[in-house]
Amino acid sequence: MKKLMYTLLIGLIAAALTACGSNDDAKQSKSDDQKTAQTEKQKEAQEKQEKQAKEMQKKLDKQKVDEKKTVAVVNGKKVSGEEYNAALSSSQAQYQQMGQDPTSKEAAKQVKQQTIDNLVGQTLLLQEAENKGYKATDEEVNKKLKETKKQFKTDKQFKAALKDAGLTQSQLKSELADSIKYQQYVDKDIQTPEVTDKEIQDYYDQFAKQSQSQASAGKEQSQMPKLEDVKPQIKQQLEQQKKQEALEKKVEELKKNAKVEVKL
Repeated sequence: MKKLMYTLLIGLIAAALTACGSNDDAKQSKSDDQKTAQTEKQKEAQEKQEKQAKEMQKKLDKQKVDEKKTVAVVNGKKVSGEEYNAALSSSQAQYQQMGQDPTSKEAAKQVKQQTIDNLVGQTLLLQEAENKGYKATDEEVNKKLKETKKQFKTDKQFKAALKDAGLTQSQLKSELADSIKYQQYVDKDIQTPEVTDKEIQDYYDQFAKQSQSQASAGKEQSQMPKLEDVKPQIKQQLEQQKKQEALEKKVEELKKNAKVEVKL
């Protein structure tokens, strides 16, 4: 958890440092790109990166399971290999974002366990939401669908994305309905304590201490931004962290009275 927190804060700090000059830099970069031809060396580097990316994707794909396989049964509801593969991609991406190789022997075990735990937890929470009577209206689902479509420039691109994901529009609407019920339940039934100013200060101080430690070790460091510049982002991150911890606690409570059979 500490490593994850540290990685996330690095992103917040970096965003604050670059915010002021980002627009000018983008304009200059665009101008330079238009004027500068790609060298052979750059092409070779790009080809090498593409080759490495393809090789990594092959390794990642090997961790997938048969889409029709039942990977778990939660209170009588079957969780499919298709659902597992989708969650697996998310777990793999998280490891890569933290600079770890999700295909290494030890990480692969952790990714597998994390993925199945997440799926079981999400299923239990959704079942609890439905048991409490949370529902998604057609209006809410259609609004969510419209928002999803806005992410694509054309209807053709949207349909292509659906095809790549192996979904029909009807299946997508069903998943959107589940996400709406889940969010309603989380927002109304999962209570989390307020983030205090002390917690924000401690979070910031922890990063500052680590940053100074790296500087002492001879590593080049950017100037620390002021706390007030990154306070909203840190607060949001801590709120998300507390919400996640509350959800994990709720899942453990639900497991006590649930019948969960993992078949993977």
